[in-house]
Amino acid sequence: MISVEQLTVEFGGSPLFDEISFLVNPKDRIALVGKNGAGKTTLLKIFAGKQSPTKGRITVPKDLTIGYLPQHMIHNEGTTVMQEAEKAFEHITDLQYEIERMNQELADRTDYESAEYHRLIDKLTHDNELLQIIGNGNFYGEIEKTLLGLGFLRTDFDRQCSEFSGGWRMRIELAKILLLRPDVLLLDEPTNHLDIESIQWLENFLITSGSAILLVSHDRAFIDAVTSRTIEISLGKIYDYNVNYSKYIVLRKERHDQQVRAYENQQKMIQETEEFIDRFRSKATKAIQVQSRIKQLNKLERLEVDLEDNSRLSLKFPPAVHSGIIPVEVEHLSKAYGSYVVLDNVGIIINRGEKVAFVGKNGEGKSTLVKCIMSEIEYSGKLKLGHNVKIGYFAQNQASLLDENKTVFETIDFVAVGDIRTKIRDILGAFMFGGEASDKKVKVLSGGERSRLAMIRLLLEPVNLLILDEPTNHLDMRSKDVLKEAIKAFDGTVIVVSHDREFLDGLVTKVYEFGNKKIREHLGGIYEFLQYKKMDNLRELEVSNSLKAAASDSVEKLASENKLSYEARKEQNRKIRKAEKEVEEVEKQVSAFETELESMNKQLELPEFASDSDFIMLYQKKQRELEHKMYEWEILCEDLENLKAQLND
Repeated sequence: MISVEQLTVEFGGSPLFDEISFLVNPKDRIALVGKNGAGKTTLLKIFAGKQSPTKGRITVPKDLTIGYLPQHMIHNEGTTVMQEAEKAFEHITDLQYEIERMNQELADRTDYESAEYHRLIDKLTHDNELLQIIGNGNFYGEIEKTLLGLGFLRTDFDRQCSEFSGGWRMRIELAKILLLRPDVLLLDEPTNHLDIESIQWLENFLITSGSAILLVSHDRAFIDAVTSRTIEISLGKIYDYNVNYSKYIVLRKERHDQQVRAYENQQKMIQETEEFIDRFRSKATKAIQVQSRIKQLNKLERLEVDLEDNSRLSLKFPPAVHSGIIPVEVEHLSKAYGSYVVLDNVGIIINRGEKVAFVGKNGEGKSTLVKCIMSEIEYSGKLKLGHNVKIGYFAQNQASLLDENKTVFETIDFVAVGDIRTKIRDILGAFMFGGEASDKKVKVLSGGERSRLAMIRLLLEPVNLLILDEPTNHLDMRSKDVLKEAIKAFDGTVIVVSHDREFLDGLVTKVYEFGNKKIREHLGGIYEFLQYKKMDNLRELEVSNSLKAAASDSVEKLASENKLSYEARKEQNRKIRKAEKEVEEVEKQVSAFETELESMNKQLELPEFASDSDFIMLYQKKQRELEHKMYEWEILCEDLENLKAQLND
């Protein structure tokens, strides 16, 4: 399908890729892996046509559609979430407008016998047939399902895109790409701005998608679930494995071990042969044998061991200064933005030395509580930091705050004070910024390299409370493993806000779940939490967001008692009857539309109706009305099922 032939990319005379070649076949699900700066994002940009190679070429069929999600933020201004998502179907709406324009032109023209008039009729007929093929589906329903799957609420659909953070805008762009259903999906770190539930939804979507996928992600669990082929980029070369990431790790080690054994055996044979030649070179009786061995060595194809990029992040947090027994204590804390309440009367206690995770959907208050702890925003209630608590904070947008015009060295030299300034070169070397890399401008660094640079700031002074907000975004697998081990070895207290299941596994011993303005404490690791939540989530996900909002105060009570009171059950039955009546009413309307359209379809078979522009415009209007009515019926049916599910719980 897509052919990469002898591709070479050079930066400043140094090759990023050196004559690499491979094929992307239909329905391939490829994970691009390698350390930060290896060229994964560059390769996706070349596939997307955003960058040109130095040499070589990529051959793409003309009719192939490509959807590309870049790593950096997308800015959408002047449109609502729904309007922006609808852009995925611009080809349908453009076609509808063109058909309406031609119908109007036919109605205005009187040159019925002219060639232009007949050409216009032919084009109108062709475009109508095309619309029937591509535009009969309920794309409003598809938009809704996709936006809800990515974490949006129905109330968000009419909000301006400019009201959302960069991460949420990235979700809108991802929704547009998924709705297009292109032949090839190019996804560069798609999970960076998604919560755990949205990641699980995206996993399921991609697994059932018919598109070929090229994926860059540092979420090991995610790429294992989604991909079945792994291409490693290392030192300008690629290594292609027809397995997922976990199996690739095993096969890569086996391949390297086999290469080393074969190389060592050959070197031993060469040494023995050379020793024989040296020993008997001067003896006439051995001349024939010596010459034979010399020819053997000359013909020998020398084996090589593939070079491995063994550069590795070296990270160790300074010893933690002793703090009080309870570094963070929260009681009756509430926080609202205007009339919107984010946290309502919450309380938590984090003990010294604990490593805890903050999890939950985006917008449920995780970063808000972190800002309260950091005294960056006002709140009501009580929040007390323990004796001698010193905070080290890594924000998820930390990398984007760096001055792009400064070098790596200048960036650290600017913030370093005291004796630590004499050790800047050593620190940079430990973070793989040794030698010439320290003189690179920040603007040429990859996302992972920028995150590593931002992480150095945490090492500039000793702390005893680490607050890490999405610290693994953009970090490669090895750097994530090193960071994880460094946090595990850290003797202070740690709060991690993260969606990365693999990273949190074995790191945290307590999970705080944010949702419905409350915080729930779960003892144990992240996978124990997810196992527990799967039982609840099946019910929670069935409940519409509108119902959740209306009954947020009673949800926890229902969950603990697992039953409805008589009065609540009576009220629920009343709501169900009302919903059933609404569904029945809309079903009648849908049936009436379908009957009318069936009759009109038969009329369109007759020439006098097929050439009647007014009749065709009416037919198209009825089709759109049916589409909207079907969309309304789907929503009502979903709400009815949710009400019934809530009654049965």
